[in-house]
Amino acid sequence: MAKKRKRLTKSKQDKIVSGVIGGVAEYLNIDSTLLRIIWLIAVAFTAFIPGVTVYAISIFIVPKK
Repeated sequence: MAKKRKRLTKSKQDKIVSGVIGGVAEYLNIDSTLLRIIWLIAVAFTAFIPGVTVYAISIFIVPKK
């Protein structure tokens, strides 16, 4: 039997802005709140513009379920 390939998609249920972080959390099988906190800390302590730019691009790249 063929193994079903896991794909990264936006979450329909677990979304605040567009569902990207919820989808990544589902893909990695981790809590989305924890991932959102990690993302906010990473963006706050590094460079704000690149983090927001990557998120904005991922809104258009990551497909819907």
